[in-house]
Amino acid sequence: MAVTESLIAAVVSLLVGGMALYAGARVVAGINDYSHAVVTALIAAVVWAVVATLVGGVPLLGPVLVLGAYLSVVRWRYGLGWVDSAVLAVVAWIAGYAILIALATAGILSPSAVGVPGI
Repeated sequence: MAVTESLIAAVVSLLVGGMALYAGARVVAGINDYSHAVVTALIAAVVWAVVATLVGGVPLLGPVLVLGAYLSVVRWRYGLGWVDSAVLAVVAWIAGYAILIALATAGILSPSAVGVPGI
């Protein structure tokens, strides 16, 4: 039963991360494609995990490289510049945080999301 619950939590977290990226993409780039956002969240989560494992422990430089890798995925997937990618990521972070607070307040989900760093 614990495996099933963990799998459901992971899928819901990915969908929340996708919704957050969808909100960011819609606000920043006018892109209205939720499935694209979910795939972006999945790719970004994998890239974040791999880069964090490889260089995340390097003082000062590691976290910068991890964030740069995340922004690179957003930039690549949405065809934006660096500044717009960063703005999209900030909007996604705010949206993800708001979604998770609402779900946690309703007792539906613990606060974490796949594909949006720091949430």
